[in-house]
Amino acid sequence: MPEDNLTVKLEIKSPKLKSRFEKILRSAKGFNIQGPTSKGLSNLLIFELGDKVDQEFQFVQDLLNIGEVGEVFFVSDHSDQAVLLQAIRIGAREFFSLPTEDEEIKHALKAFKERKVKVQGTVSVKDGKIINIIGSKGGVGTTTVAVNLAVSLAEKKNVQSVALIDMNLLFGDIPLFLEIEPKYNWSEITKNISRLDDTFLKNILSVDASGVCVLPSPSYLSDQNLATPAIMERLLLVMRRMFDFVVIDGGQSLGSISLKILELSDTLLLVSNLTLPCLSNTNKLLRTFHDLGFPPKENIKLVINRYLKKSDISIKDAETTLEKEIFWTIANDYQTAVTALNRGKALSQFAPREAITNNFRKLADQMISEPKKQEKKGWSFLRRH
Repeated sequence: MPEDNLTVKLEIKSPKLKSRFEKILRSAKGFNIQGPTSKGLSNLLIFELGDKVDQEFQFVQDLLNIGEVGEVFFVSDHSDQAVLLQAIRIGAREFFSLPTEDEEIKHALKAFKERKVKVQGTVSVKDGKIINIIGSKGGVGTTTVAVNLAVSLAEKKNVQSVALIDMNLLFGDIPLFLEIEPKYNWSEITKNISRLDDTFLKNILSVDASGVCVLPSPSYLSDQNLATPAIMERLLLVMRRMFDFVVIDGGQSLGSISLKILELSDTLLLVSNLTLPCLSNTNKLLRTFHDLGFPPKENIKLVINRYLKKSDISIKDAETTLEKEIFWTIANDYQTAVTALNRGKALSQFAPREAITNNFRKLADQMISEPKKQEKKGWSFLRRH
């Protein structure tokens, strides 16, 4: 984010104290004070503790956990050491015991701004594209498409950085496709959402030989590592500014997290095969998107994987049934694809001269030339109130 647009939310009960903080923030410059009805993420929350300390700490902890706020400063007339320790435990960067001097507050705000600017300086700020890939049903090759598209994008000279996220909630296979042994997965983010920034993310991503930065799914799920729509939104907004392309292996589910990803995505690649069950499911998904009013139909691209020219169902038949043009076809080269998978290699590394590999390179060219969507619309029931 720009240095002069750090958002601050004030949760201060005393009108006099609130006015004092507003005056200091305006004089410090570089800060945007959010109004009481403002929605969206806050870089900093300044919170005055009252009499219900335990409840207030829990409230702030929840905001940090879901990513509603980045950092928190506490203000309190409590001088109890136990209160201070509790504030430190939930991640408070500053604790102002009243009365406090203006210079102490200004110094803390300066240090906060320097932390944010330092993080921004570690990675060039981008406006990357998010490509979400989902399958019409299980087994259509969604992960194959996601992995090989990401690697093909990373190998383009005009693309500097690509991330690949595995959103299969159980037993994601991306590490097997790329023969990597990641130390971390996106459950680390759900457990440390208050620390999420460019630097933290760079430290937990695994890097493939092609340069693709991989964020795998957890090997098991528990209450502690479940993602939420709010967490996913914050993650993708950070990744969008870090990477030219963020490729998401979205699997087949359509829960609240998947809908949030669809809301934030620039392109949806809907993968299908030329079989009746796959096309039937594809048709149901297209009708579902139409009924929801999202994503826009121009953002949905149909991809036929394992395409055979002499298939019983032709491309024309599929387009007539689906009432939508097929955007891309990937030829059926099962032997090459499965051997590459078994060896933990992307197609460009295992079979660089094969037709299927060149097909993915051309698909990457198409994604590079696709314009970013200008307006993001979502469903009202997913928005925070």
